Amino acid sequence: MSSTRKLLLICVSRFGTSVATMVYAGSLPYLLGAWKMTAAQAGTVQSTYNLAYALSLLIASWLADRIGAKIVYLVSIWSAAVAFLAFALGARSYESALILNTIVALTQGGAYTPSIMLVADEFPPQRRGRAIGAIQAAASLGYLVSILVSFSASSLLSYEWGFYASAIGPLLGSVAGWLALTHTANVVHGRSTPAPTGASLVQALMSRRSVLLTIGYTAHAWELLGMWAWTPTFLAAAFRSSGAAGSAIMGLWIAVPIHLSGIVATLTMGEASDRWGRRGVLVSTAFSGAILSLTFGWLIDFPLVPLLMITFVYGFAVLGDSGVLSTAMTEAIHPQYLGTLLALRSILGFGAGAVSPLVFGWILDATNTTNGLPHIWGWGFMALGVGGAIASVCALMLPRGKIDVTNLH
Repeated sequence: MSSTRKLLLICVSRFGTSVATMVYAGSLPYLLGAWKMTAAQAGTVQSTYNLAYALSLLIASWLADRIGAKIVYLVSIWSAAVAFLAFALGARSYESALILNTIVALTQGGAYTPSIMLVADEFPPQRRGRAIGAIQAAASLGYLVSILVSFSASSLLSYEWGFYASAIGPLLGSVAGWLALTHTANVVHGRSTPAPTGASLVQALMSRRSVLLTIGYTAHAWELLGMWAWTPTFLAAAFRSSGAAGSAIMGLWIAVPIHLSGIVATLTMGEASDRWGRRGVLVSTAFSGAILSLTFGWLIDFPLVPLLMITFVYGFAVLGDSGVLSTAMTEAIHPQYLGTLLALRSILGFGAGAVSPLVFGWILDATNTTNGLPHIWGWGFMALGVGGAIASVCALMLPRGKIDVTNLH
């Protein structure tokens, strides 16, 4: 099978698996009332998901270094399909969602890091940014469909129907992943590729580039995962404030600005970083995302059309550096240690991402006194902006110029 066809199938696989990821966030405006949750409880469900996801990333990355990315990826996507079906059938309260959503998260990590490792093995560094951007874009498309389906079904029918419809995605992703990798060798770098002379794991982890990329990714994840968790509910509150909350297409207007922008960002920024270097792209996207996080939440009463346009730009900026950070990391470390470093990066990043939705929820509870959808959002989004500011500093501290991809290892 050609590399292009394999990449296409992996993209379909990442799309399908990602359809399960944003169902809770997309349904949240309706779940708050149906399950009688406080904002802090709502944030706890998402934070617990992110924490379990971080744990699964750690385990999956460690296993990928030792038994191969292919095996880990295939086991994970099939497990994710089964776990989300259980969530769709069983999540009917805050308590049940807390448990079942956590189980779903524990299966999801093996669909992320190993997919990056598989693409890194398949494509040379000169084409890697575009390829990793493609799988990130496919995941963003899955997030868009996830929010669109779950929010629209919750609005028109019930949240249960949104859960049921979304369960088709992981099943599709599992089949596509199996087709993509059936005839692919299972590569274990620790066995087949000797480490360079004098290299050690500690030296690899503590290089300037690796440290800056890891800290930058952690700060990026704080901002991105908090933004993903709460922006759909923020936009639902904005629709209500404008008097348009009854619109049958509100789910489309909420899903598209957040995640269509992510698709565009991951595709264009990956290719841009191939041409002009990783550092410039990381600086521009991180700085833009930080500025928007600091201002976005105060626009709750803004006219809807300009607000949705700003949301598109916000999603572009916050997600635009995600694939570039991953690509830069594959170029900063020897392949034998890549899974381990991605595991460390992921546990830190998604650990931060586990905390940010919870902190956001606490801030909402502290700054709003009415039940239902909150109206004061600025302070919560400003807390996310701290992550964007740290990511900006880390990007600025990276060495200037393009990496010499011919002499990395």
